[in-house]
Amino acid sequence: MHDHISQDHFVTDPRLKIAVFVDFDNIEIGVKSTLNQSFDIGVVLEAIKERGEVVTKVAYSDWKRAGDYSRQLSQHAIRMVQRNLTPGGDKNGADINLALDALEMAFTHDHINAFVIVGGDSDFMTLVEKLKQYDKKVFVVGGATATSSSRTRTSSARGVERAAGRAGPRRARAARRSISRRPCLL
Repeated sequence: MHDHISQDHFVTDPRLKIAVFVDFDNIEIGVKSTLNQSFDIGVVLEAIKERGEVVTKVAYSDWKRAGDYSRQLSQHAIRMVQRNLTPGGDKNGADINLALDALEMAFTHDHINAFVIVGGDSDFMTLVEKLKQYDKKVFVVGGATATSSSRTRTSSARGVERAAGRAGPRRARAARRSISRRPCLL
């Protein structure tokens, strides 16, 4: 029945197959401190979906302390990876897990050709550069701190803090338009 479709059709599909990785603690703190608003992953995901098909979504946090956010992420079918903080602190634990998981996915899931890193700092820049070396498209969604470092290294990164905040219908639509016109493509 499908004999007329070659296997190459699936390999050359121009639509992006996107993996989304969220450093939840950093982006949530960043949106709260810069915009005085709650982080809304739904607005971010809607903007990402305009770029391609989201095939996997993973977020890293201490979900025991995340309150209602875990329910919100569950509603968007985001796999939540629990980060257990150690008594001495675990400043970069989520960054390390996120980077390892993203690289593993890049090596083991050939159909994924784009990655979105959602975070509030620039700790992931080495990951971004490595993914680009493996011919993956990389989008960065984050606050001014995350994207200003990206802009220093590339000319096309954009801050999208307003898209990540719960901004009301009018501002949320404007934020989505902003992301769709000017992606955080590195």
